[in-house]
Amino acid sequence: MTSLRKLGSSDLKVFPLALGGNVFGWTADQDTSFAVLDAYTAAGGNFLDTADSYSAWVDGNSGGESETVIGEWLASRGNRGDVVLATKVSQHPEYPGLSAANIKAAADASLRRLGTDHIDLYYTHFDKPEVPVEEIIGALDELVRAGKVRHIAASNISAERLEASLAFSDREGIARYVALQPHYNLVSRDTYEGEPRDLAERAGLAAVPYYSLASGFLTGKYRAGATVDSPRAGGAAKHLETERGRRVLAALDEIAEAHDAPVATVALAWLAAQPTVTAPIASARTVEQLPALLGVAELSLTEDEVGRLTQASA
Repeated sequence: MTSLRKLGSSDLKVFPLALGGNVFGWTADQDTSFAVLDAYTAAGGNFLDTADSYSAWVDGNSGGESETVIGEWLASRGNRGDVVLATKVSQHPEYPGLSAANIKAAADASLRRLGTDHIDLYYTHFDKPEVPVEEIIGALDELVRAGKVRHIAASNISAERLEASLAFSDREGIARYVALQPHYNLVSRDTYEGEPRDLAERAGLAAVPYYSLASGFLTGKYRAGATVDSPRAGGAAKHLETERGRRVLAALDEIAEAHDAPVATVALAWLAAQPTVTAPIASARTVEQLPALLGVAELSLTEDEVGRLTQASA
């Protein structure tokens, strides 16, 4: 059985792949979402990542669809205690921002949709620099003390604001971020490497990267002359136009062939081998897409292979 990884300084133990919930209620209907969730947990997965705003960008949706699907699945399976549930605040159309009042109202709304009395990991989805970190952390601490949230985390935040948040928590002896969710993958390294990663390392934060497969580019399905039916095809295909994108694909192909593994598994394994990274996030809109993601739990790249990918992606 795959060993779980400790999430930063928290008491949470998570599978080395977080299942992204952005597709639930969007490109995956309820039946398909339930099937994906069943297959992920049957393989030993226990780490679900969603947000209160998923998927407000879809015509006819208002936000909270993903949380609702997950909540209904948890209720039907009776397995809440087996799952580490992460969601986020700040982007829901009805609950925008990070004021103290909004954080608390949005958390209650998320709890209702998820059908649970607590969120295991609660992220600030996008930082709002106009709100003092003291107000944000203070509100999150209240949720922790009320038992509604077990641990707190941040996403899309500057190193300066993150450092100020951690310093305030330490000074006051209150809830402190245990994880960071950065945009990070083989073709987007400067979005995390450098000051943000150095700070995460110093502060003992676990990194849980999103866009781990660069909107599907790092699955290897985007090739010159190929047409891919995906809502994210345009964003992913642009990497083919860059020399780095083509270098990365070539290196992934070689290493994938050596391991008889899917390209996506190798891309995730490189990410999982990076300092501070605990569990990359990846989503599957069909059960058939899952094995390539789950494979990261079993694939260990050699030091040479990690180095070749690092060099190709420079």
